Amino acid sequence: MTRVCVYIDGFNLYHAIHNLKDNRLKWLDLKALIGFFLDPNVHRLQEVYYFSAFATWKPDAHTRHIAYEKALKISGVKTVMGKFKNKDRSCNTCGTTWIGHEEKETDVNIALYLLDGAYQDKYDEAIIISQDSDLFPAIKLVKQRFPLKSIKIITPPNMWHSKEMAQVVGQKKLGKIQQIHIERSLFPQEIKDSGGKVLVYRPAKYGKK
Repeated sequence: MTRVCVYIDGFNLYHAIHNLKDNRLKWLDLKALIGFFLDPNVHRLQEVYYFSAFATWKPDAHTRHIAYEKALKISGVKTVMGKFKNKDRSCNTCGTTWIGHEEKETDVNIALYLLDGAYQDKYDEAIIISQDSDLFPAIKLVKQRFPLKSIKIITPPNMWHSKEMAQVVGQKKLGKIQQIHIERSLFPQEIKDSGGKVLVYRPAKYGKK
């Protein structure tokens, strides 16, 4: 059996789903989604990692994200949360200044976990769900150091593959998430434990288009 670890760029996937203009699709069961790209007769799923960060200055979005991260953890996904950094911004035309926010650590965390997984021999194949070409150096290094390990790149819906990453993994190791995959991979409205106790409720906004 081919051992598989999956590394998911949370914001890259979230923004692609947001552009589909259907909030219901954001209540996404990542392990169910990954099932569309695995053959149970060939692959054995080892670990799934979700990389993201909380936008703490947006109370409603933060609350929804907390619920989603909890749902992922219950399903067996390992979450790795980075952070946002305040960044001074200004308008070149009017001179107005304000404090913006820039997400940090996600790309670095994915690269580190991908490399660490290779060195610890956690996988035979790594699946990366992202379009971000910043991951190219880490992918290239894994392929150089561990030529027998396979890396597959799956892009979020309506996104193109990075040319650099496509070249290093090969055309046969490229995939794309379709909207139908997401529609068929949603968490239930209530996530319960084995005794029937509700552990997390789907945020109200995620129940509406």
